[in-house]
Amino acid sequence: MTPSWSRRSLLTTGLAVPAAATVFAGPAAAAPPAAAGDRHHPARPARSGGVDPESPRFTVAVLPDTQYLFDADSAEPTPVRATLRWLRENRTAQNIVFLAQLGDLTEHGSDAEIALAAQVWAEEMPTGGREDLPYSVLAGNHDVSGDDQRGSTPYLEHFGPDRFRDVPTFRGASPDGYHTFHVFRAGGREWLLLAMDWRASERGTAWAAGVLDAHPTLPVILTTHDLVAADDTGTASLSEYGAMLWQDLLRGRDQVFLTLNGHFWPVGRTVLVNDAGHEVHAHLTNYQDQYYGGAGTVRLYHFDLARGVVDVETISPWLLSIPEEERSPLQQQALERSTDLDRFSFDLVPTERFAGFAPPVVPQSRPAEAVITADTAAYWRFDETGDGVEGAVVGAGSVVRDQTGNGNDVTARLIGTAGAGALTWSRDHHDDAPAHASLRFDGHKDPDGGAVLETGPDAPLNSEQFLDGFTIEVFLKLPDPFVGDHAWMGVLSWEGNNGDAGKTSGYTTEEPSCSLNVTSEWFLQFVLYPSVDDVNPTSWTHALTPGRWTHVAVVNDGEHTVVFVDGSRIARNPSQRARGIATLGKPFAIGATQSDEQFGQGFYGWIGDVRISSRALEVPDFLSAPGTSAGRS
Repeated sequence: MTPSWSRRSLLTTGLAVPAAATVFAGPAAAAPPAAAGDRHHPARPARSGGVDPESPRFTVAVLPDTQYLFDADSAEPTPVRATLRWLRENRTAQNIVFLAQLGDLTEHGSDAEIALAAQVWAEEMPTGGREDLPYSVLAGNHDVSGDDQRGSTPYLEHFGPDRFRDVPTFRGASPDGYHTFHVFRAGGREWLLLAMDWRASERGTAWAAGVLDAHPTLPVILTTHDLVAADDTGTASLSEYGAMLWQDLLRGRDQVFLTLNGHFWPVGRTVLVNDAGHEVHAHLTNYQDQYYGGAGTVRLYHFDLARGVVDVETISPWLLSIPEEERSPLQQQALERSTDLDRFSFDLVPTERFAGFAPPVVPQSRPAEAVITADTAAYWRFDETGDGVEGAVVGAGSVVRDQTGNGNDVTARLIGTAGAGALTWSRDHHDDAPAHASLRFDGHKDPDGGAVLETGPDAPLNSEQFLDGFTIEVFLKLPDPFVGDHAWMGVLSWEGNNGDAGKTSGYTTEEPSCSLNVTSEWFLQFVLYPSVDDVNPTSWTHALTPGRWTHVAVVNDGEHTVVFVDGSRIARNPSQRARGIATLGKPFAIGATQSDEQFGQGFYGWIGDVRISSRALEVPDFLSAPGTSAGRS
């Protein structure tokens, strides 16, 4: 991810930076009792506050050690103020759903230092309002000493559970008050963030385990002060304390996918493997040893669940807010971090990584009548074929009914040198397909062979020209690995030569008047010879991904044709006028395309539901609606 958006957004927000901050001299907030029972709040909806909790793209901000900016009479909290203010003001633009602090707020943990930090956070990060950014804070070894049974401290007085009472994501604290957890909504699901004290006792670890076990379906981000340390290359490994926490709390709980800690420098990261065999990303973030005590540097974790990736960048909003001509050489160097330890990406596909504790919910199958309308000319599905046995042979002569009752049943037959196993039944399907079944076609060439499903000689579809428009839909999947040469295999087509319909403008007069094919590069090609005009408007998609289900919709409004892949309009749609299909009264075929009225190779892969409508459908009307998403592999 390039950092330019951060610079631009900083400049356009007009971030004002206070020249100085005063030490808070008022009375300290009352400390909660050190052991007053488990402080769990009942779950309540988190207010979104200007963010989109359903968007697959959101940001979690991470603020590491700021201790050198809250150091006795050397305190200089301006960078921290600037960072907190930037996060709050850019919450909507960046869809920032949460801020996690990693400990060592201060250098000595004194009353004055903690009080100043508390004042800065209170002024820049108000709580309880709709627009306020929820956040967590935890204690580092410079804020406190000993383990979490230490009792009352200035840190607990100012940053204990009472601070978070009005934070809508706050769900509870340990009896000692030093550990908290939050639940926030982002990407259309709930996430749990566990903020643990820098030294958890057996009681603290047991409490944390109870929190995780009480929320077994939520993905978890663990934040603490000490977990991994890094060598000079940035390769991280568990610290002595981190190894204990990993052994006692983390490795056996698959829901923990990301850990974040500060304390050590240099920065680093590693990938641990838990007992379920899944990756746990462990990241060390700390810039206190750098210019200006880290200059309020914040790390931004940009989750993009649509792409299955988390893009990470590291910036100093304070330094970025200083006009470029006024920045010193050191400020120029420190305003953003660009090494592969500070700006990087890692994969996160929730349906895969979280499947062990939160399996994806696959939409239920929908009956045929739910997707048949007055405009449905034909609709075939395969959940009534193959007796429900995976891999069952669908032999020659097998009939698949046209669910509309319009008389467009299709019959299977083998082509070329194909054997009996060229067409089999499968329960594999696109997640959003109405029927949870498909047919597996095992077509090949050199020599040619495969299987095809054809309408009968008197089927109405054979002669239908669709002068007022049409929509042809199909679910398909290419095998992974994709073995052999299957270039230009057909998915579906009308039989016959376009030249017999008087067409002369295409690649050859011996190809069908309408076909959907797969190129050698796995692009889809939709070829059309319209009823009206001697033209050959052809659409081309991007390359399909083997191993992933795809929904394809060819939409014609009576004037032009547009192809959609997984609900998204493709680029290469022709501008040529295209009205109708120059059908010749010959069968419609699924699984192959003819050349000079002869089938060569058959389709290689899976084909699910196929529907043809006699009008141009909108995306919400597609078979894949409401998801219109890429199907699972």
